Amino acid sequence: MSPEERTPLQRLMALACEVEPREVRATLASFSLVLVLMGSYYILRPVRDAMASDWTDAEVSWLWTLTFFFSAAAVSLYGAVVSRVSVRRLVPGIYGFFALSFTLFYFGTQFSSDRTLVDKSFYVWVSLFSLFHISVFWTFMADTFSQQQSKRLFAFIGAGASVGAIGGPAMATALAGSGNTDPLLLIAATTVLLTLPLVAWVQRLKSQDMGNVNVSATDKDFDYLGGNPLAGFGDFISSPYLLGIGLFIFLYTAIGSFVYFELKNLLADYSRAERTQIWAAMDLVVNTLTLLIAMFATGRIATRLGLPFTLSSIPLLIAVGMLLLVAAPSVAAVVAIQVIRRAGNYAVSRPAREMLFTAVDRETRFKAKPVIDIVVYRGGDMLNAWGFTALTQGLGLGIAATAGVGAGIALVWAIVGVALGRAFDRRGSASDTS
Repeated sequence: MSPEERTPLQRLMALACEVEPREVRATLASFSLVLVLMGSYYILRPVRDAMASDWTDAEVSWLWTLTFFFSAAAVSLYGAVVSRVSVRRLVPGIYGFFALSFTLFYFGTQFSSDRTLVDKSFYVWVSLFSLFHISVFWTFMADTFSQQQSKRLFAFIGAGASVGAIGGPAMATALAGSGNTDPLLLIAATTVLLTLPLVAWVQRLKSQDMGNVNVSATDKDFDYLGGNPLAGFGDFISSPYLLGIGLFIFLYTAIGSFVYFELKNLLADYSRAERTQIWAAMDLVVNTLTLLIAMFATGRIATRLGLPFTLSSIPLLIAVGMLLLVAAPSVAAVVAIQVIRRAGNYAVSRPAREMLFTAVDRETRFKAKPVIDIVVYRGGDMLNAWGFTALTQGLGLGIAATAGVGAGIALVWAIVGVALGRAFDRRGSASDTS
């Protein structure tokens, strides 16, 4: 189809990404789905993060440890569900369950006699949701779009997350000003329920519009996967490719843990409502930057400069930022690194990382991917949280010294990104010649 024959919507979409006419509706539906999902999470995120400043580093480290073990159990249960529930019902079922849980937490805040227990339980639960909801989404995307389509479209689809992540913090900022953040739980629950019709729409469009038979966009999409519920753990351990993705995520969490703890400690003197507003305002800045980069740059970077460059670019930027922090430690520098880290991850690293899963089979996507996205991620959080606590409370290191450690981690992270990008390209070449 020539540019003149395209509709105005298709021409507008083509400015942002290299989308084909038959892909437009499925791409927009997926964009809308992640928009709503991330909006719901970002309503809850500043509420959760504001709680952390009431607790010591050791208390938060214990919560992150509990989150890891809870996440491992949840992924094992999810593996059992994947083996027995049809894929068509799996994704909406997961989201409906989380919507119900947030409603129950709201009533817990109203009637519980021990608010501390409810708050810490909520902190752990939202930490699980923060990875589970997006892991399920990207599994769904890898099962919808082909490997070649992912390089062109995943960054644009991921930009929908940034739009939602702008609306969520804006709402949280406005409502937190009243001093009562509890109603945000009901608002988030309602928002999650809005994803259910969008999931059904994407399921129809991937076969009707795109006909991606090779990525399970046929009637087989509604079959049971079956197999061993714990197969994802075995697949992860036995695959160098998946282990590489796990290492990439682990190194990302190392940097994230260090920066998160520094910010948590710096905000300890503020009230909970003020902290909620500060975290939400930071989210607005991060996600505005993410939207611009992901919508107009990332897809073109991945297709023209390749995945090795795309995966290593943000780690290299973080390494430079950490070295600058060593030379001139300051609160503003920590905030800037946090903004660069998160915006770079959401706009560049995350879409590129999700492209890696289009090069694996379907069972791996649904069973091994959550192991990597959730168990490895939370395991990294746990280990790195205790590592930070040991460096600061144990050895007494300050911001500059911990930043030096972070710079070394970021350089290793970049090397792993290059290796993963090359492995992805090799798998694509093998698929094209088979």
